[in-house]
Amino acid sequence: MEPAGVVRKTKDADRSTAYELTEAGRATQRDRVVASYDAVADRYAQEVGDELDDKPIDRALYACLAELVGAGAKVGDVGCGPGHVTKHLADLGLDVVGVDPSPGMIAVARRRYPRLAFRLASLTDLREEDGAWSGAVAPYSLIHLAPTERSAAYAELSRAIAPGGWLLVSFHVSTSDQPPGSVRHLDDWWGHNVDLDFHFLDPGDVETGLTAARFTTMSRTEREPWPDVEAQSRRCYLLARRQ
Repeated sequence: MEPAGVVRKTKDADRSTAYELTEAGRATQRDRVVASYDAVADRYAQEVGDELDDKPIDRALYACLAELVGAGAKVGDVGCGPGHVTKHLADLGLDVVGVDPSPGMIAVARRRYPRLAFRLASLTDLREEDGAWSGAVAPYSLIHLAPTERSAAYAELSRAIAPGGWLLVSFHVSTSDQPPGSVRHLDDWWGHNVDLDFHFLDPGDVETGLTAARFTTMSRTEREPWPDVEAQSRRCYLLARRQ
């Protein structure tokens, strides 16, 4: 999902808090991420839910993945948030399921797209059979994982995607004041209490991790942010094939 704290802002930020974080210091990282996205789920959908309308490169890459896996192929949208990418992939003719660890986000996605399939799962526990998917997308789903957790995520994606299947991951590389490898912490987002770390990732490190998990990178796309459309960060998209 798009990183908190750097998405475009509006003047009338909603100050209500759906979920309060308690004893955050003792909560696991996953608990903190889930509680934070639960808190902002409705507002997040308002801010980000139509972002693909203004992102032609993203749409082109999703179309590329859809062509590679073939019409009707079963794919996963990992970290689906409010479901807009899931909907886009379904419109491209894929049999797609959106998964997310946040119950709040899943509730919003089901409300927005009641005909599509959404369920709770995480990047490190997809709750799918081995080789169940012909492909998957993971848009900005790696950014909340510590370096020690990413290898488990790559391995889980490798397990769920069948040999010969395809994976498209996207992530933030840097901003003017956040180099690759740095972390940004956020404790307030649109007036909601959150407790989130956002990792800016080195594309080479991600590619190395995917290679170790039996993926072969076939395409690497880096781009600058679209002004007035999205968070102003440099982004990378890796398209990889499962060996």
